Amino acid sequence: MAIQLKNNNNIQKIKKCGKIISEVHAILASLVEPGVSTWELDKVAEEYTISKGYVPAFKGYQDFPGSICASINEEVVHGIPSKNRILKKGDIIGIDFGVYKDGFYADSAFTFGVGEIDSHTELLLNTTRESLEKGIEMAVVGNKLYDISKSIQDHIESNGLSIVRSYVGHGIGRNLHEDPQVPNFVLESEIRDKSLDLKEGLVIAIEPMVNIGNYEVEVSDDNWTVVTKDGSLSAHFEHTIAITKEGPVNLTK
Repeated sequence: MAIQLKNNNNIQKIKKCGKIISEVHAILASLVEPGVSTWELDKVAEEYTISKGYVPAFKGYQDFPGSICASINEEVVHGIPSKNRILKKGDIIGIDFGVYKDGFYADSAFTFGVGEIDSHTELLLNTTRESLEKGIEMAVVGNKLYDISKSIQDHIESNGLSIVRSYVGHGIGRNLHEDPQVPNFVLESEIRDKSLDLKEGLVIAIEPMVNIGNYEVEVSDDNWTVVTKDGSLSAHFEHTIAITKEGPVNLTK
């Protein structure tokens, strides 16, 4: 798939989807507490989105059964909402959510602590969120894709955490996943000069996935949920970003 640059009209449509996502995340943040099931969170997200005239993008995508991806503790991404998954104090939950309308998609993820979390878990969440912000700062015309990846990696590894390498960010727009892929790391053999030029109109979902332990992951028996191989905690933050002449515009904030 060739990279599809977006005009201002396209970007405004993506931004409208992003506004619904940010509203849903705010609602879910207020509901995340011990005793709540991920199924309940899914239901709230779906009903609110539909009530606003938008479509939850994940439900039915490659047969995914939920409207949100709800990933708890060692689950990295793609956790399936369930009445049997009840949040407990000290858990963390990554909630990934996408919205579609008028031919365009937006996509965003946050990780929340359930009640009080310990300081090491707090470091994981803060570092992952900060690494996303640092990646966004690099999303400017004239920079390279390499600059986004490197800024994320440097921040994560300087805090003693590891970056998931099997899953990366992506272009987004008319499709939920488009080119280019947006890695959160740089291979030692990669050369900045050969990396993709960031151009006006490029819209990308930047999404660091960060583990306290090793970066290796595997897919669970449900064929969806990605978990850390060593059972360590994992956090996930994501925003949809438009690259403009004026700098990066966060479409899901």
